[in-house]
Amino acid sequence: MKLSARGAMASRPWLILLLGLAGVLKVPGQRSPDSTGFVSIDCGLPPEQGGYLDAATKLPYVPDGAFTDAGANHNISAEYITPSLSRRYLNVRSFPSSPRSCYTLPSTVARGSKYLLRATFIYGNYDGLNKPPVFDLHLGVNFWQTVNITSPGAAQIAEVVAIVPDESVQVCLVDTGSGTPFISGLDLRPLRDTLYPQANATQALVLVDRNNFGVNGLSSLIRYPDDPYDRVWIPWSDPDKWSEIATTEKIQDLADPRFQAPQAVMQTAIAARNGSASPGTIELWWDVVPSRVYPGVPGCVSIFYFAELQAVSGGALRQFDMAINGTLWSKAPYTPRHLASDGFFNGEPHRGFTRFNFTLNATAKSTLPPTINAAEFFSVVSIADVATDAKDVAAIAAIKAKYQVKKTNWAGDPCSPKALAWDGLNCSYAISMPPRITRLNMSLGGLSGDMSSYFGNLKVIKYLDLSYNNLTGSIPNVLSELPFLVMLDLTGNQLNGSIPSGLMKRIQDGSLTLRYGKNSNLCNNGTSCQPTKKKSSSMLAVYIAVPIVAVVVAGALAALLLIARKRQGSGKGSVKPQNEASASQNGDGQHSLLQLENRRFTYRELEAMTSNFQRVLGRGGFGSVYDGFLPDGTQVAVKLRSQSSSQGVREFLTEAQTLTKIHHKNLVSMVGYCKDGECMALVYEHMSEGNLEDKLRGKDHNAGSLTWRQRLRIALESAKGLEYLHKACSPAFVHRDVKTSNILLNANLEAKVADFGLLKAFSQDGDTHVSTARLVGTHGYLAPEYAAALQLTVKSDVYSFGIVLLEVITGQTPILQCPDPTNIIQWARQRLARGNIEDVVDVRMQGEYDVNGVWKAADVALKCTVQAPTQRPTMTDVVMQLQECLELEEQHHL
Repeated sequence: MKLSARGAMASRPWLILLLGLAGVLKVPGQRSPDSTGFVSIDCGLPPEQGGYLDAATKLPYVPDGAFTDAGANHNISAEYITPSLSRRYLNVRSFPSSPRSCYTLPSTVARGSKYLLRATFIYGNYDGLNKPPVFDLHLGVNFWQTVNITSPGAAQIAEVVAIVPDESVQVCLVDTGSGTPFISGLDLRPLRDTLYPQANATQALVLVDRNNFGVNGLSSLIRYPDDPYDRVWIPWSDPDKWSEIATTEKIQDLADPRFQAPQAVMQTAIAARNGSASPGTIELWWDVVPSRVYPGVPGCVSIFYFAELQAVSGGALRQFDMAINGTLWSKAPYTPRHLASDGFFNGEPHRGFTRFNFTLNATAKSTLPPTINAAEFFSVVSIADVATDAKDVAAIAAIKAKYQVKKTNWAGDPCSPKALAWDGLNCSYAISMPPRITRLNMSLGGLSGDMSSYFGNLKVIKYLDLSYNNLTGSIPNVLSELPFLVMLDLTGNQLNGSIPSGLMKRIQDGSLTLRYGKNSNLCNNGTSCQPTKKKSSSMLAVYIAVPIVAVVVAGALAALLLIARKRQGSGKGSVKPQNEASASQNGDGQHSLLQLENRRFTYRELEAMTSNFQRVLGRGGFGSVYDGFLPDGTQVAVKLRSQSSSQGVREFLTEAQTLTKIHHKNLVSMVGYCKDGECMALVYEHMSEGNLEDKLRGKDHNAGSLTWRQRLRIALESAKGLEYLHKACSPAFVHRDVKTSNILLNANLEAKVADFGLLKAFSQDGDTHVSTARLVGTHGYLAPEYAAALQLTVKSDVYSFGIVLLEVITGQTPILQCPDPTNIIQWARQRLARGNIEDVVDVRMQGEYDVNGVWKAADVALKCTVQAPTQRPTMTDVVMQLQECLELEEQHHL
């Protein structure tokens, strides 16, 4: 945005050039204030020349090599060098061929402190092209302002007041295609936290003008040491319109800590020249031009400084009103206090105009004209965009340094803003949460040496591709501790030794795929590391994945049962276990293994184990579920098909066959089945705590409401079960009936997804969708693309899970009556738009939750339920995000 002041614009070029001059007004006998925490950088200064003291401020300036690793040094053209030009303008650093280049400055006081940052520029035709550039300046990941160099010899200043939340802050120059970015100097100055209260965690103040009224002459520029914060106060006087007032007496500082101007500034003022009808008016105005980044009318903050410098006696009175665009700004007429500093400012930005007219009008009672000593004007910019997680930044920076990565855009924040994210990186983005690195592709990157352990610090990474480099040594076992890593590609390196046991375990349980071909000295057997014989010259990689036994027809299942009977020689109905064990966690944290045999039962056996179907656990579309016990005392659930059920033999066989091939701790395990005449039943492991729907709705009267931590764990474990169906099974499965009543809970409230009668498999790997002949599932959970066109994808399950997650957060049903039928998505979106999470969260949790974690979970749920399937996250993404929510909740209880 561009803001200009009438009366100042005619003299603006020489006022701006004052920033390049050495002259600063000095107050005799004044001691220099403490400059602890100041950082003063001469950009482009060769390191061998060392630092120096600035002639005007006596502040030490240092070369910029320690703050950036990009760019090239240049001297400005001799024709633009004058004896009065400050030394820091004699050279520049330019950044050709890079979309973003950054300086990293330390937060010299403490995290969350407030600072003034100033960047200065004189083009000086350093490149001989005589084409002053235009480029953007960013404060971290947020837009600061556009730098528009108007002429080779003109200086430009960019200054911002902002809170720095981290241990450092980056100042980045962004190429916008209008010339090569460059910079002359950088200053960082700590501010008292009470100053400029309009600068907060979400918005910063960009300087437009800072004026010292009533002083003329080049020697009157005021900054450090007169201003302890090294603000630059530019003189502004117009003898044709204003008379000047000055004093040498001390001006008392008021107790209000929100504003403060230096003594030298407050000791001068201007007064309106008397008119024929009134004591006069002071008028100032600023034009606001929207920018590319802020196309709307930007907000502005103004601060006026006043002190009465003349002794007002007798019947004299100085009293005036202040107005903005004709509307009173001051609630009552204002009278400056004698020799006492005062300030007037707006707490909320002025908005709604492209021109701001500020007028100081003498009241009818006033006998003296209005006066003003100084003014500051700022535009407001948002700094709400969040930088990448600090641990991820540290890890990727260490990786960049170790392998000396020279990619042109590997500068600044790795993930933000999205348009400038580093090549080869994918990141996750959530509301009010730091982005996280989820994918890193450094294939063919020229990496050499051992594998850095810093890869193990990218805690939420899912895909890591280091193929076709020159990596040596062994694979670090720390990679096995990355909970979300599903693909690791090490093809075509020079790695040796055995694959670590931790990775082998992940490979065997199906949670990780490893590619390691063309590493002649690497093996997957801890006792032998001989090269594997090549099967094909076209083979580029070896894939390790969990094998899945597929039984696709009922006849094949019966054959297996017959073979098992013969081998065991046991009694009727006994077969060799297909599922080796099912792990459940006891309250003491130890794992017990319950052997679950796949059996074929007769109807009479079902009658015996259920005491003639005495106790009903629940009812569904397939039929009723009964409580039962095996002869050895193991409790089970018997799902008996009702004669009136719309689900027939097809669904029964689908569920029976599917459960012989899928084994995951978050999927309900099948103990056996019954196909005896017209009787069809499935026998499952018993889940003593019922289903999630009853827990959320309060239908389970045996316990109180679930805590937020319990809800998160249930949601996370359910998501892991669905992720297994989508990712580990080949081809992938779509559940088609994800809902809270199909999420069952055991005695430890561990969640397992159930009811696989509607499960649908893709024809082959790589399919994007599968078409179905009929619509099945549950109203309120059906994805729109499936309901409208019978187009089914794994993202259809994601949509349904998003509804489940909203139920977990809100405790509401998928369809609400309020009073008209409304789906839970619309209901939640409307309330979240107000910015108050308490309007959405289930009141039965009684406020016991981490607010950030709930916001993040709500963000995940809303992303799952967007209309376009391609814009929904994968279940792997959902698992990762819910894991972070759970970590936030765990930290909340520390």
